[in-house]
Amino acid sequence: MATIYTQQDKNVRKTWFLMTIFLVIVIGLGYFISYYYNSPGILYFAIIFSLFMNVLSYWYSDKIVLSMAGAKEAKHDDYTDLYHIVENLSITAGLPMPKVYIMTEPSPNAFATGRNKEHAVVAVTTGLLEILNKTELEGVIAHELSHIGNRDILLQTVIVVLVGFVSILANIFMRGGLGGGKQDNNKGGGILMIVGIVLIILSPIFTKLIQLAISRKREFLADASGALLTRYPEGLASALQKISGTNIPMHNPNNATAHLFIASPFGDTGNSSQIQKQFGGARKLSGLFSTHPPVAERVKALLGTKI
Repeated sequence: MATIYTQQDKNVRKTWFLMTIFLVIVIGLGYFISYYYNSPGILYFAIIFSLFMNVLSYWYSDKIVLSMAGAKEAKHDDYTDLYHIVENLSITAGLPMPKVYIMTEPSPNAFATGRNKEHAVVAVTTGLLEILNKTELEGVIAHELSHIGNRDILLQTVIVVLVGFVSILANIFMRGGLGGGKQDNNKGGGILMIVGIVLIILSPIFTKLIQLAISRKREFLADASGALLTRYPEGLASALQKISGTNIPMHNPNNATAHLFIASPFGDTGNSSQIQKQFGGARKLSGLFSTHPPVAERVKALLGTKI
């Protein structure tokens, strides 16, 4: 039976497994492109460029995300209760007090960002503050603080950069055409060529699936960690149900940052029992491409029931 304790270990193992697969795809893609054009420099450039992008995203990811979300720093006097909740839970979690930001949005949602716990930010929408009571809001804030404590934010930022880099490489290769590559008529070279072409075509799909899978697993882990922090999993479970019940999309949802939010900013919670009954098989398939697991599954995991 899955509990808030066993869920943590389970999802940490799966996350590292998926990370390993992702790195293998990136290395294989870079190697094939350099082999095809008989230019080791392409592989070296790919490695250097990816490192540069990671460093850039590490230092400026929080500013980029906050700007894209339209978040503004909240004043203490205007949001005293919210500040106290964040401050108290930060002390309990052993984390520095993060900055608090507000998004003027009727859609109830929240996210955390920042390169580390010393430079972290928690942002919530005005819609979230309107519909949640204190214990529910504590559950949401604990969830976001868990993302900070578990270093999820940096991981998810790096994954976004790497996924984008792989897509760029694949696009450049495909636009460049198949002419001019290394000519190799032996059987081994032909097989490698076929495998490489398949890798180029499928890499964007594989990397996107890995990105989404890591995001989904991290949501379960943050739910579990947040429940441990408040010692009241019912609060977060109730908050998730309220958030999913509104089903209000944000004004300008963005695919690049969707995985950072506690719930899908597109308003798709994957929690409609009627849809599941009518399109059960299609629903499961489409769930692979969702940045968040269904709310019903998250609530079951929080309350210690079997998934």
